[in-house]
Amino acid sequence: MENIRSVSDTNQAEIQKIFKAQQQRQYDIGRSIAAERIVKLKRFHQAITDYTSEIRQALYDDLRKHPSETDLTEIYCITGEIKHAIRHLKKWMKPKRVATPIALLGTGSYIHYEPKGVVLIIAPWNFPLNLTFGPLVSAIAAGNCAMVKPSELTPHTSHIMKKMIESLFSPDEVALVEGGVDTSQGLLKLPFNHIFFTGASAIGKIVMEAASKHLASVTLELGGKSPTIVDETASVSTAARRIAWGKFINNGQTCIAPDYLFVHNKIKNAFTERLQKNLEEFYSAEPEKSESYCRMVNNRHFNRVKSYVDEAVSDGAKIISGGVYKNDQNYIAPSLLTDVKPDSALMQEEIFGPVLPINFYEDLNEPLHVIRCREIPLALYIYSNSRKNIKQIIQNTRAGGTVINHSVIHFYQNNLPFGGSNNSGIGKSHGFFGFQAFSNARGIMKQVLPFSGIDLMMPPYTDMKKKLIDLTIKWF
Repeated sequence: MENIRSVSDTNQAEIQKIFKAQQQRQYDIGRSIAAERIVKLKRFHQAITDYTSEIRQALYDDLRKHPSETDLTEIYCITGEIKHAIRHLKKWMKPKRVATPIALLGTGSYIHYEPKGVVLIIAPWNFPLNLTFGPLVSAIAAGNCAMVKPSELTPHTSHIMKKMIESLFSPDEVALVEGGVDTSQGLLKLPFNHIFFTGASAIGKIVMEAASKHLASVTLELGGKSPTIVDETASVSTAARRIAWGKFINNGQTCIAPDYLFVHNKIKNAFTERLQKNLEEFYSAEPEKSESYCRMVNNRHFNRVKSYVDEAVSDGAKIISGGVYKNDQNYIAPSLLTDVKPDSALMQEEIFGPVLPINFYEDLNEPLHVIRCREIPLALYIYSNSRKNIKQIIQNTRAGGTVINHSVIHFYQNNLPFGGSNNSGIGKSHGFFGFQAFSNARGIMKQVLPFSGIDLMMPPYTDMKKKLIDLTIKWF
C-alpha cells in the first residue's frame, strides 16, 4: 500500500519569510487576553467538526485507519484538549501569587505566564492529526506564533491540516509547512524560542543539538520500549483484552504501546490463550480482511519490523500467533512471540509495529531488574490486584507515566502531565502542562512598602550590619 499523494519540500525563502513575519507579530499575539485566545480555540474546534469526513478519509488513505479508530485516537484527543483549554485558560493565565519570606517583608510577588514567542512544532506520522494539533492547541492557548511541520509520510492528512490552518490563521500567526528532511533541517536553523518535537529518540538528539545553537528551550516527546508486567493476581481476561487493544491499535505504531510483556508463570497459559482469542475477536481470524486493522505506514517500516521477527525466529523464538506478511499491502498480522532472546532486536529496539514479545517470570525481581537496566521508558503498565506488588514495581522502576490495570489511556487524561524522562523525552504536555511548556514563567516582584529590611544591610558593612546579616541567616 503506497500513498498516492506526495509532499514536496517548502522553499527555504518562503520559510524565512514566514518566520520573520511571525517574529514581527509575536508581541501583538502575545498581548491577547484569555477571551481572544478562547475565540481562536473555539474556531479551531469547529474546524475539526467541519473537516471530520475529510480527516477520516485522509487517515484511511495514509494508514488504512478505520473511521471509528480515527475518531477515538485522533479527533477526540484534539477536541478534548481544546475543550479542556477553553475551560481552564482564564485560570492558567491569571497571575499566581506566591508567599513572601519574612526577610522580604514589604514586598509582593507573583508568577506571570507569558508566551515564549515564535515556536516550532515538528510532528510524527503515527498519529498525524493528534500529535500535530495537540501541541498547537497548547501553543495557541499560551499566546504564541507557531510554525508547524507535519510528517511527509502521511501526506493526505498533512494536506487536510494545511487546509484547516490556512482557513483559521494568517501565516504571520500560525503556518503549516510541508516537506521532508530538507524542510526540517531548514526550520531547525532558525532561532525559534521553543521547539516541540515528537518522534524517535535519535532524531530528538538532533533537534536538541540544533536548539542548543540558539539556546532555545525544547519539549521532546520521544518513545522507547514500554514494558508491561502482568502478575499472578491480575485478572487474566481483563489484562489480555486491554493489552491487546493498547498494543495493536494503530497497528502497534504507538509510542506508548506495550512493547514487551512479563507474565507470571502461574497464569502464562491462560493469559496467552486469552490474548490470542482477544485478537481474533478484535480483528477476526483473518485480520488482513478486517476493516478495523490498520497497516504499517510504508514499506520501509514494514521491512524493518519483519526483519526483527525474522531474526528472532532464526535465533529460536516461537511465533504463537500471527507471523503472516503481505509485502504489497505493508501488512503484518498481529503477532505474538515467546522465547525471544534478550539481545535480539525485538527486545532491544522500539518495535513500533504489531509484534509483541512475551516473557515469563517467577519472581517479581526478574522483570524489575530488566527494566532498571534499560533506558527509562515513556510508559510502564502494571496489571495486578496486589497493592504490595504495585508499590514494589513503582518504587523500583522509573517511567514517564504509568497506568495500573489498563493500557495507554493516560494519554486522554489532560489533568496529568504527559511525557518521558531522559531517553524517552524532556518536558511535559497536555492541559496546563502543555500551556506551561509553551510559556515562560516570569517571576515578578514589587516593593510595596517604602521600608525594606535589605536597605539596612547595604554597604558600608559595619558591625551592626554584620549582626543584622547574621540574624537574618540564622532566623529567616
